[in-house]
Amino acid sequence: MKLKSPVQYTGHDNPLDFFEVLGVKVNVTNLELACQTIQNWIIQNQKVYVCCAPVSTILDGYKDRQYREVINNSGMTTPDGIPLVWLGRLHKKDVIKRTYGPDLMLRLCETGQNKSLKHYFFGGSEESSTKLKQRLIEQFSDLKIAGSFVPSLRRINEIEAEAVIEQINRAQPDVLWVGLGSPKQDYWMANHRDKLDAPVIIGVGAAFDFLSGCKKQAPRWMQRSGLEWLFRLCSEPRRLWKRYLLGNALFLTLLIRNYFFPQSRQK
Repeated sequence: MKLKSPVQYTGHDNPLDFFEVLGVKVNVTNLELACQTIQNWIIQNQKVYVCCAPVSTILDGYKDRQYREVINNSGMTTPDGIPLVWLGRLHKKDVIKRTYGPDLMLRLCETGQNKSLKHYFFGGSEESSTKLKQRLIEQFSDLKIAGSFVPSLRRINEIEAEAVIEQINRAQPDVLWVGLGSPKQDYWMANHRDKLDAPVIIGVGAAFDFLSGCKKQAPRWMQRSGLEWLFRLCSEPRRLWKRYLLGNALFLTLLIRNYFFPQSRQK
């Protein structure tokens, strides 16, 4: 089922500053600020969804107005990629740091132990879901897991079965982690936000695979220097070459064009 119009969900209060990259809003945040904001939403029982945005999400949002609306109506869109952090600092947003999906999951699982936050994991494969829960429990002994669900392969913008929504709601999680990859997970969160009782839904892409050990993460020095894309390209060249080789070139071209020719910006 397709959305008939862009999502217009505004039931949240986001105190964070933001800047725009090719028409997509990116929040000025870091791991500490993001976790604090999320925990405040949970305390206030606000219903929001959080997008973790790498460069590929910005490009997809630039090219597709409906997807751009989905991202811009999130409660928070984090700078998942280092290039977005660099752009934020060009806007004098010095507090900004990379707020990467896997790191956000680990930090919120850690800090949420003292508040007895309950987590639910939606996405991944049977292997990654099982290993993810095992590893998180080993790392955080007081972690509370409300449940998990591994969906079958789905189309972008597909509406979830009511039985699955009811299963998640019965578990009563405080945080619902969604690992379907973008843009699927972002549409899924926007489409189902009003039906789900969990205060916060967070799309974290490949975090399930990385934190479960099913896929290798780039070394920290490559992550910090903006070279994670190269590591992932070498790991999965057939699947990712268009995203990184063509996508990165297009992103740089659009940034230059929009800087020198602002009248050509996306409407």
